[in-house]
Amino acid sequence: MPSVLLIFFEKQYGRADGDYGAAKVMLRPASPGTGVIAGGAVRIVLEMAGVENALGKQIRSKNALNNARATVVAVQKMRQFSDVARERGIPMEELWK
Repeated sequence: MPSVLLIFFEKQYGRADGDYGAAKVMLRPASPGTGVIAGGAVRIVLEMAGVENALGKQIRSKNALNNARATVVAVQKMRQFSDVARERGIPMEELWK
């Protein structure tokens, strides 16, 4: 099982998808104060990873273990606004233009 770095995600940038076996999980950013809106294993993994505001959807599988592993893959793909701005070489304020 891959290890996940537990990070406080203040603002998630864009959508993150994760696949594991037949399970597919979609994670999307949510407005501040929304909290974690997801079901089953997805909610547990997101809360353990420190994600505060996110929408999660399990697709194609009802197997809780595979959904949890797919969520771990999606969390590893998540990026923050500061990371995206650094990769593009622009200030964070220009991401919203």
